[in-house]
Amino acid sequence: MDVTTLDWLQTDAGRRLLDVAMTAYADAQGDPVRAATTVRRLEPDPERAAAALTQADLRLRAVPKFGDLAVQMFFTPDALEQATRFRVAEHRAARLAAAQPTSVIDLGCGIGGDLLAFARAGLTAAGIDIDPVRVAMAKANLEALDLPGAVQMADATQIDVNAFGAAFADPARRGARGRVFDAESWTPPWPFVLGLLEGTAVVKVAPGIPHSMLPADVEAEWVSDNGEVKEAALWSPMLATASRRATVIGPGGLATLTEDDDPHDGGPRPVRELGGFLYEPDGAVIRAGLVTAVAAGVSGGLLDEHIAYVTADESFRTPFARSYRVLEQVPYREKPLKAALRERSIGSLTIKKRGVDVVPEVLRKRLDLRGDNTATLVLTRVAGAGTALLVEPF
Repeated sequence: MDVTTLDWLQTDAGRRLLDVAMTAYADAQGDPVRAATTVRRLEPDPERAAAALTQADLRLRAVPKFGDLAVQMFFTPDALEQATRFRVAEHRAARLAAAQPTSVIDLGCGIGGDLLAFARAGLTAAGIDIDPVRVAMAKANLEALDLPGAVQMADATQIDVNAFGAAFADPARRGARGRVFDAESWTPPWPFVLGLLEGTAVVKVAPGIPHSMLPADVEAEWVSDNGEVKEAALWSPMLATASRRATVIGPGGLATLTEDDDPHDGGPRPVRELGGFLYEPDGAVIRAGLVTAVAAGVSGGLLDEHIAYVTADESFRTPFARSYRVLEQVPYREKPLKAALRERSIGSLTIKKRGVDVVPEVLRKRLDLRGDNTATLVLTRVAGAGTALLVEPF
């Protein structure tokens, strides 16, 4: 889509066409051919019709990320893929707003997802991007949601961020050939990011960032949403309140854990024998290196010093881990394991594994399951030995 077509879609005629396209997609149950037939009856211009159909499709695809806001917004396919899950963006914006900066500049705002979150949090927000279409979409999205904010086309590395209370950056980690793993080739590049973090700034990076890359005095916060680790946010020393943080967003709200919650931090890891309950820490907890904080929270310990499974003698509900009751230990080797599952008439099996060289899909086929019962099998190591456990979630 070009800027001219985007401008037309914001006219009264364009909005009517978008409404028709959305309804057509719903009536056609996502069938693009049927939806296109309906839209082209109203709009003979092929470019406008195609743009409306594309936006209808992208808005529906954006609902998991943006919720109800998606049906009012404008997207490009790649910008939607790169956009932050809105609940994560809202958390970050709320935390930044609590620090009370006078304003925030979004360096590389894309279609404006984070910019919207900043504005909704009450921050005076401005955004820049080098892509004219994304700049136009960010402006359109602010207008569509009746939010204040300024957006213009500019190079992030040429902006004087000192004119703003805080800076936010989400370096682009994709190029023409796909994902870029070399931080020096990010846009903006890693040296620029390090410079930002010397001031008042928060930077979104990939959750797999090595701890060795993290600057001293910067807080690294790993965030998960509904069990999926979505990002790591680096908070500059001016904004940091911890060294490592795991933030878990779920149906019940938000919970957070830091090294201050871990009595074992910096000391021996608490390894113990298998208890009656097993806890599988959230991915954000694992990335943040706070598994032993979960162990402390459930009065338990680790099954193995190097594996992120926690065991305890009592049941606890915790937002930081999935909880299981240990039913029994079964044979670890394939042949006796197969016999044990047959004996229990298990025909449907969820396989979870950590610390062992097993491909669950391959093993499931080899086990040749038969029966009406369902079960969850955990394959891991206990004190260095391969172990198989039947468990049930609670």
